[in-house]
Amino acid sequence: MSQTSPQKLVAGANAPLPNDNISIRILSQNAIDCAAYRLTSQGKVRGDGDMIFYGQTRSDDGSVSFRGHDSDGFFDINLPAQAGEIEKIALAFSSEQTLAQLGDVDIQVMQGSQVLISCQLSSAGRSEKAIILAECYRRQGSWKFRFIAQGFEGGLKPLSEHFGVEISDDTPAQNQSASINTQKPINTQKASSTNQSSATQSSPPPIPASLSVNLSKITLTKNQSTINLTKRDDFGKISVNLNWNQRPNVDKAAPKKGLLGDLFKQRGSGGIDLDVGAMVHLKNGEKTLIQALGNRFGSLNSSPFVLLRADDRTGQVSDGEWLDINGQQWSQIQEVFIFAFIYEGVPNWAQTDGVVTIHVPGQPPIETRLTEGAGNAPMCAIARLVNQQGSINVERINQYFNGHKEMDNAFNWGFSWKRGSK
Repeated sequence: MSQTSPQKLVAGANAPLPNDNISIRILSQNAIDCAAYRLTSQGKVRGDGDMIFYGQTRSDDGSVSFRGHDSDGFFDINLPAQAGEIEKIALAFSSEQTLAQLGDVDIQVMQGSQVLISCQLSSAGRSEKAIILAECYRRQGSWKFRFIAQGFEGGLKPLSEHFGVEISDDTPAQNQSASINTQKPINTQKASSTNQSSATQSSPPPIPASLSVNLSKITLTKNQSTINLTKRDDFGKISVNLNWNQRPNVDKAAPKKGLLGDLFKQRGSGGIDLDVGAMVHLKNGEKTLIQALGNRFGSLNSSPFVLLRADDRTGQVSDGEWLDINGQQWSQIQEVFIFAFIYEGVPNWAQTDGVVTIHVPGQPPIETRLTEGAGNAPMCAIARLVNQQGSINVERINQYFNGHKEMDNAFNWGFSWKRGSK
């Protein structure tokens, strides 16, 4: 049975919503910073736990969360679970570019895989850098959706303050380095075997509603390639996310659809399978390889203190792939070297729009983008986290290789390599 065509809304129009779990998908041709705000009848949040954005991807009660990519993101909303005093859930985005420079933005309201409502924000002649896109709101005991498309002066900070979010002016990462460090090879030592464990994904802890939100986000580039995180006794659980543009079925104009349409097909049909991995060097000299290839998922609570969450072999997990590092055991870790490789599909790093984001508790997200391309080289050395007398020095690498062995040789890890499969 074919699905019903989605209802298309123009700015100002509204439509009913099911009293159920829904997802609101926001698609842009370029990276944008999306945010959602749960609002009372006064149009304000009750606390900072009512804001959901790249630095805080779920509300304090978990009933609204964000997943996906900064050009293809999803807000998952449990409408029946919303507190009685929540009257609206506003959806917005900001960017360093004007809307005219960004291009059109598409919004889809989904229930499961079915698109219920679609809207397109036209970019023609729009000079704003922040937009209130839409809202879910209560009306006579039911939920409805309104397409707003209202421009807003300023960026994410004034937008958030407009909704009553308390913004912290203090950036936790104080020791940011803007200098480019020359890569130094590591002493070659014999690689040892790793203990295997099942890859499990734990639920993140609740976000306190009383903390002031910090909107900082650090992007490592060629000119600003390293950042040092001050020594701590316990860094908590450090999470590394690899994400890339996953929108094979977007109904866009022909030129944009053609750009990515053939690249991101479902796995097994000529599409791309992008995998994240790590080489881990412990203080005791042990070296371990972490990757889905060969089922080397690692362990979080025992050596090597790095765990690859279950490999996404379907291509349908929109928040990408994750590595977790046990920051409580950072004193035992010398280095975690992060890489990605294209296991299946034609290598084209520029079109993957790939991004790696490192989440350290109490720090702004640290990201680096894999958009420089490197011909047909399928392997990318992304970044490394190095223990420098107890601190974490994060260094952007972004170098491309023909395979694991070539990358290993370049950084002198000393593993023995043989062909494998998943």
